[in-house]
Amino acid sequence: MTAAKTGPLAGITIIDMSRILAGPYCTLLMSELGARVIKIEDPRGGDDSRQYGPFIDGESVYFAAVNRGKESIGLDLKNSEHRAIFESLLSTADVLVENFRPGTMDRLGYGWAALHERFPQLIYCAASGFGHSGPHKDKPAYDMVVQGLGGIISVTGHEGAPPARIGVSIGDLGAGLYAAIGVQAALFHRLRTGEATFVDIGMLDCQLALMENPAARYLNTGQVPGPMGGRHASITPFGIFQTADQPIIIAAGNDSLFRKMVAVLEAPAMAEDKRYATNGLRTENVTALEAEISAILAKHPSAYWLERLDQAGIPAGPINDIKKAIDHPQTAARNMVVETATPRGHKVNVIGNPIKISGFADPATRPPAPALDQNRAAILADLAAPKEKP
Repeated sequence: MTAAKTGPLAGITIIDMSRILAGPYCTLLMSELGARVIKIEDPRGGDDSRQYGPFIDGESVYFAAVNRGKESIGLDLKNSEHRAIFESLLSTADVLVENFRPGTMDRLGYGWAALHERFPQLIYCAASGFGHSGPHKDKPAYDMVVQGLGGIISVTGHEGAPPARIGVSIGDLGAGLYAAIGVQAALFHRLRTGEATFVDIGMLDCQLALMENPAARYLNTGQVPGPMGGRHASITPFGIFQTADQPIIIAAGNDSLFRKMVAVLEAPAMAEDKRYATNGLRTENVTALEAEISAILAKHPSAYWLERLDQAGIPAGPINDIKKAIDHPQTAARNMVVETATPRGHKVNVIGNPIKISGFADPATRPPAPALDQNRAAILADLAAPKEKP
């Protein structure tokens, strides 16, 4: 077993049957907040992501990053002895998380209805491509498929360019985030009422929920947005602008910031132009306005403009690659790069916990990711130990 944890979720035990990213990301967040996460893996190879790069000496850094601080036990749920262990774990756990296709757990005898009857304290969270209802519920889905179905690819990139996925697995990550929120809401509900509930997370639902402005625009105007490069559909100027050497981002999101930006650009005529008097008018005349701004920015390099925009209090910044983003002093100040280890002890750096809560430590190191079945003996010993009566 891992050492006793601290955090707002300390004392909560999660049985994690999920693999790859959506479910493991959900349980990672709750582990970081203090929950004990026991990862149930196929004894024949474990989580598929153990085989995903990048690798250090044959070990997956991808797996270590998402599964740090968890425990692992290999269980074959078609084996009667292993089923008995699994059921013992469920009898004392607070939450079960799985991301199988709907029906898989039912065929094993461990669907929501069966488990709720036997383990009424157990919250059950299922994350799948399409959730447990609807005509697509039985279909398989990966992140890329959901990005396409959910519309996010249609508004990504530049007009006329080939379609491009978001550069991270936003379908999986979105589902993991919503699953973590759902589980914590279910824990609060159980605390108030004593009732355990079923949390049903569909990746497509989550992707739609993240489509804020495009969805609102279509639902209420009938307009179908397309890719806009760096621009915002409703706020102007709010986008990417080329300077003499590199592009920068300027987000002058209201009339006051626009006037301050105009002063920095030393373009008084722009401030007096009636086409740019309000955000709505600026958005209607975005092509003309962006051309004027770009012509001025082209006179000096990015560092010149960023310094002046910053001094004026205008939200602006460079377009960093991941190296520059991670090397940024704000990243270090917020402890957003922490050290953990692979199962065999190779030290690796990973992104830290973005949820900072007063009263709880945010250490610079995290417990390592487990080897497949690493914690079997400790978990079985814990199950066998006499329990205190409530």
